[in-house]
Amino acid sequence: MKIDFIAGARPNFMKIAPMIKALRNDSEKKHSFRLVHTGQHYDRNMSDTFFEQLGIPTPDFNLYAGGGTQAEQTAKIMVGYESLLINDPCDLCIVVGDVTSTMACSIAAKKLNIKVAHVEAGIRSGDMSMPEEINRIITDSICDIFFTTSEVANENLKKMCVTEDRIFFVGN
Repeated sequence: MKIDFIAGARPNFMKIAPMIKALRNDSEKKHSFRLVHTGQHYDRNMSDTFFEQLGIPTPDFNLYAGGGTQAEQTAKIMVGYESLLINDPCDLCIVVGDVTSTMACSIAAKKLNIKVAHVEAGIRSGDMSMPEEINRIITDSICDIFFTTSEVANENLKKMCVTEDRIFFVGN
């Protein structure tokens, strides 16, 4: 199985690192992965040293989404990731958190019939004026696999008619 890990901001890389380490330590090597940086948040401190400290490789791809309005960023990320998937599809797209990259890559993958897993699924603030809340709701509405951090998140997903066999409590 080929897995894409999507990261749009520095904290996403930190959350993805344990999963990448687990795949690297898998003695059977059933899964391959690639790390996709959307470039949503540019951070000049993200040097090779940053990735070495996390124990993960530098990204295989950078979509260079950069700044712009929410719509511009979403469009750049979706177009860039869709192009990558058309040329070299994965079997599973793993997104993290609630940044624009999370929503945009989820949509691009699902439109190409690729399964999507969401780390930190089911979190809700209830504040629809926050772009992150919109990103969370849209992402969770189309995902296949949900990794949650709390029982409250599990309940939020069940209210969306997500079946328990697709929800995996992993903690914070």
